[in-house]
Amino acid sequence: AAMASKLTFVIVGLWWMGFAQISFYYLPKDSQDKKSVIKLLTHGYREILAVFKSLGLYHALSRFLLAFFFYNMGVQTVIYMAALFGDKELGLSANDMIMTILIIQVVAIAGSFLFAKISERRGNKFALLTMVFVWIGICVFAFFVQNNIQFFILGSVVGIVMGGIQSLSRATYTKLIPATTNSFTSYFSFYDVVEKLSVVTGTLAYGLIEHITGSMRNSTLALAIFFVNGFVVLSSVAIPVKKSVNT
Repeated sequence: AAMASKLTFVIVGLWWMGFAQISFYYLPKDSQDKKSVIKLLTHGYREILAVFKSLGLYHALSRFLLAFFFYNMGVQTVIYMAALFGDKELGLSANDMIMTILIIQVVAIAGSFLFAKISERRGNKFALLTMVFVWIGICVFAFFVQNNIQFFILGSVVGIVMGGIQSLSRATYTKLIPATTNSFTSYFSFYDVVEKLSVVTGTLAYGLIEHITGSMRNSTLALAIFFVNGFVVLSSVAIPVKKSVNT
């Protein structure tokens, strides 16, 4: 078992190394304009700060980022803490956890296609609100889960909305970026900053609530509150039908 775990890390490294060659081969070469590392770092922070200051001019964009911050707190925390929940609260075996992870990954593929179709017919906002609503139900259901069968069912539902909400959130953000800007990279960098902050905040809240109350089940209910906040804020965002930039 120990050797299998070690080999997994080697396989992942080879996977990254292999597929990285595609980027190295097709992406354009770096420019010859060499800048100091310090200037590059400070320039990056200045760009992110400029995006933050511009949010006051774009209400739909700022509201969407706030909504994304709330519901992504729940999404990423579920992804990171699901295994701990199954182990500590349900006492699931390693085989059960591996089966759950496989179920989530397989179902996530189908879920991404499903909500892509829903988005095409009803719009990104409707699809996102639907997924956030399902996430609320997932958190409530997790509070009452008692056995591995129920956990498998929960994992299947998580898979349906996990892949879709991440890809559709990024696509929706693309629509809201000002069409007149040339700083698309800076806007997406800011998006990544919001995403990472939501991960830290969500997992911190999850851990604190579990530590104070002594149960991860109470933490899942707190995640439901995050999703509710995201749902409410997202409901007020005006999302255009057509994309403002090419993706």
